[in-house]
Amino acid sequence: MNVVITGANRGIGLSFVKHYLAQGATVYAACRTPSAELQHSGAEVLDGVDVGTDQGLKVLVDSLSGVSIDLLINNAGILRNESLGDLNVATIRDQFEINALAPLRVTDALAGQLSSGAKVALITSRMGSITDNTSGGRYGYRMSKAALNAAGMSLAQDLKSRGVAVAILHPGLVGTEMIGGVGDITPDQAAERLMERINGLTLDNTGTFWHSSGEVLPW
Repeated sequence: MNVVITGANRGIGLSFVKHYLAQGATVYAACRTPSAELQHSGAEVLDGVDVGTDQGLKVLVDSLSGVSIDLLINNAGILRNESLGDLNVATIRDQFEINALAPLRVTDALAGQLSSGAKVALITSRMGSITDNTSGGRYGYRMSKAALNAAGMSLAQDLKSRGVAVAILHPGLVGTEMIGGVGDITPDQAAERLMERINGLTLDNTGTFWHSSGEVLPW
C-alpha cells in the first residue's frame, strides 16, 4: 500500500508515518523540513513541500510522479489565535491557505493518481463545527477548518464515482507542539484512533465528520 502524508515531520503526521511503516506500507512523507526522526524512519521523505505555496505543491507532484496512491492523508495545518478586537487578518489568511485551500489543492493535483478504492483523509478539527462552537474566538482556525469540512464533503461527492472515499477527521485534543504539548492523548494514540476510522471508511460512509473516538460530529 502506498500512503502519502503531508505535514509528516512531527506530531500526528510523524506518528502516522511510523504506524503505517510498521504495517508494511510504503510511506511518502511530505514536509517543509524533515526532522531527524523522520529522516531515520524508513519513509520516502519528500522535503521542500510547503503545501501553502505553488512551488511546494509542484515539488510534491513532481516527487510523486508515476506513484499510484492508495491513501492520501492531508495532515499539514497551522493554528494561530485571533479574537474580537484583536483581529490579525494576515494570520487568518495564512490559516485559510494552509488549512483549507492546501488540502483541496493537494487532493486535486493528485486525484489522477488515486487508485481504485483509494481513500483520502482530511485532518480537521471540531473547532470547525458551527454547532459545537460555544466559546467563540480563534476566528482564523475555526473558519478555515469549517471551510475544509465543506471541501471534504464536496470531495466525497466528486470522488465517489471513482471509487474513492473521503474521511473528515478530528483527532481529539492531542498533545502536540502546535498546541503547546497540552492534550488528552498523545500523537501516537491519536494516529492509532484515526487509523481505525480510516480502516472503517467506505463509499457508504464517505463524507462523514468523525471524532477519532468514532463519534460522529455535528457540522
